[in-house]
Amino acid sequence: MPVRSNCKGHLKLSLVSIPVKAYSATRAAGNVNLHQLHSKCNSRIKHKKVCPLHGEVPKEEIVSGYEYAKGQYVVIDADELARLRERGEREITIDAVVESSAVDPLYYTEKSYYLMPDGAVGHKPYALLQQALESEKQVAVAHGVLFGRDELVLLRPVDGLLALTALKYEAEVAHAKQFAEELATPTLSKEELGLTHTLIQAFEKKKFSLEGFKDEYVEKLAELVQAKVEGKELVTPPPADEPKVINLMDALKKSLAKAKQGEGKPARSRENSSSRKHASARPHRKTG
Repeated sequence: MPVRSNCKGHLKLSLVSIPVKAYSATRAAGNVNLHQLHSKCNSRIKHKKVCPLHGEVPKEEIVSGYEYAKGQYVVIDADELARLRERGEREITIDAVVESSAVDPLYYTEKSYYLMPDGAVGHKPYALLQQALESEKQVAVAHGVLFGRDELVLLRPVDGLLALTALKYEAEVAHAKQFAEELATPTLSKEELGLTHTLIQAFEKKKFSLEGFKDEYVEKLAELVQAKVEGKELVTPPPADEPKVINLMDALKKSLAKAKQGEGKPARSRENSSSRKHASARPHRKTG
């Protein structure tokens, strides 16, 4: 359990108010941090906020504005933005309880948190809500202000806890039907469909976990960084040439044969032992 929560607030279901605290459900481990340097001297590049008239500007002199015409702005003060919010900061209000499949994953964002009861008074209502959702295989759609931003969120039971994931609004999602006109409708033979079904079945896993998948790019980058620190150069073998299969039926048959031999497993599930040796020294990946 992390030492400190990201934030605290209240989860509201009608007149029931549950004090909660949130812990991030994502971790930064396993990335490599790259910075921008000056190629002539390797000095770190600094990003400064500059006014074309007055040069570098301190943080306290920067305000927010909206460009309503070319080069014309209206300034919006922080207190004016605060008055636009109808609800309090860190208050999550449940609007609807739906089946777990009712919200398309397209609406999910990368912001996810585990909610925990904050204090003894929150444990019983938290447990009641969590177990009720779990037993009915349901999730809750809610709204609230998190970290100064209006958020639409999804609450779902996960391993005895309540997990919160921020959702995109409808205007932020592109639906598949927008691209339907570009999709051709080819004629599919029974043999092609049968081979494809058989190929898919060869990849079916009764027990599956994402734990076996690794970020190969990060692992290789960590190896490269370590080699350069040690004054070495990595030698990368040339990629093996794959035979080009033009005929779809031939491709399906060869893919099926490969899958049956156990060669169809995702490459990312193969761990790289040499890169794991330096895993503890990997900070975030960043390009700026």
